Amino acid sequence: MTSVSEAVAGRISTRAFLDTPVERTTLEALLQKAQRAPSGGNVQPWRTVIVTGAAQARVMELASVLPGRAPVDPDDPYPVYPPNLWEPYRSRRFEMGEDLYTLLGIPREDKAARLMWFARNYRFFGAPVGLFFITDTRMGHGQWAHMGMYAQTLALLIEEAGLASCFQECWALLRPELKAHFRLAETEMVWCGMAIGHADPDAEVNRLRTRRAPLDETSEWHGFD
Repeated sequence: MTSVSEAVAGRISTRAFLDTPVERTTLEALLQKAQRAPSGGNVQPWRTVIVTGAAQARVMELASVLPGRAPVDPDDPYPVYPPNLWEPYRSRRFEMGEDLYTLLGIPREDKAARLMWFARNYRFFGAPVGLFFITDTRMGHGQWAHMGMYAQTLALLIEEAGLASCFQECWALLRPELKAHFRLAETEMVWCGMAIGHADPDAEVNRLRTRRAPLDETSEWHGFD
């Protein structure tokens, strides 16, 4: 059985999936287990929408509006990244992108090829299941953190089950369309998406392992001397 440490170490953003179906009963079991994620005050500020088959295809069709849309909505009150991301966070994000496209053999100057690759996000990288995390915009920062803990718990359970996943913040560009499509309540929004399925073991892109900052860069210790 996969340990927590093994699940944490093994989980990656999988960007190439096999078309092998995932049974609803399997997904239901994972979601049921994820309900034990930490939740301050037991508020459980999360909801999910899961799509496959024709329903998933209809969601993918929503992305047809994107070619004429700016890559970032300056009016979005919930941007994926803060504007003018500062150091060291900007460099970490840049490094990850460059590592990805270097692995794929797509040079920086080939903007068209990079855009074509990025568009695979909106096909869930070939995964047979798409999941959307839904939250209520009236929730505070604490509840957004709890949503993150729920999402991470689900990702680790997916890893333990021998499946793969990829968090997909890219769907933020389609929040208005998704809100209408899923008939969300007025105060609800899509937080982010997730692709779920069986990883393609032969896909070069699935060899990417992002680097993490050293502990002395992210930790401060008091009283241990």
